[in-house]
Amino acid sequence: MKRTKLFSIITLPVLLVTSAALYADAASHKQKVETLFQLTDMEKKIQESVESVVMLQLRQNPQLAQHKEKVFDFFARHIGWPALKSDITQMYIDTFSEKELENINAFYITPAGQKVIKALPELVQQRNQLAMQRLQENIGELQKIVGQPAAHK
Repeated sequence: MKRTKLFSIITLPVLLVTSAALYADAASHKQKVETLFQLTDMEKKIQESVESVVMLQLRQNPQLAQHKEKVFDFFARHIGWPALKSDITQMYIDTFSEKELENINAFYITPAGQKVIKALPELVQQRNQLAMQRLQENIGELQKIVGQPAAHK
C-alpha cells in the first residue's frame, strides 16, 4: 500500500509537468503556424479564393445570379477562412516541425520572402497560361496519338 501511495506521489507531478510541457509545445507550434498565416496573408487568400469560386459558379450557372448573396454565403460558410482555419492549421502542424516553421517564417519576414509571397500567385498564373498555350499548340499531336489504334502486346 505504501509503495502504491509513494508511486502515486512521484508519478502525479511528473505527469502534470509532462502534460504542461506538451501543451506548451503544442501552443508554440500552433503559434508558429499562425505567424506563417499572417506573413502569407492566408486569410485574405482564402477569402479571394471563395470569391473566385463564387464568380466561376455564377459564370457557369447564370441562373444563380439572382441568388448571388446566398451563393456567396454558402461558399463562405463552408470554404471560408472561419470554416477551414482549424483544419488548415492542423495540416501545417502535421506537415512542418516547429523548427521548419521558424525557418520558413524567418524567410517570409525578409524582403525577399515578402516578394515571393506577392509574386508567386502571378507566376503560378503565368505558368498555367503557358501550359495551356503549349497544349493548344500541340493538341493535334494528341489527336493523332489517340486516333491511332492501340498497340497490342
